[in-house]
Amino acid sequence: MNSQLITQEDFASVQEAQAGITKLFKKASNKSKFIRIMRNQKPLGVLIPNNVWESLLEDFEASLSQRYRKDIAESRKAKKLISAKEAKKLLGIK
Repeated sequence: MNSQLITQEDFASVQEAQAGITKLFKKASNKSKFIRIMRNQKPLGVLIPNNVWESLLEDFEASLSQRYRKDIAESRKAKKLISAKEAKKLLGIK
């Protein structure tokens, strides 16, 4: 996922979830967000549409990769920094 997780969160009450869970899933899926279900301003759980769930799983699986961890550690130690423009060029992104 490209954006920070907190910006991908919406809230709904238990009553909203009971009245139309399919509608909430569709709304969340269209916005690529998850919905925290609340009761009396206390969180009960999280409704996650499949597209968001698959993206989270992909990110999680990548973070478990030894090579990924090694690459991150090495890049954090590197003294040489490159600009976003240079990184895009190296990766072939426009």
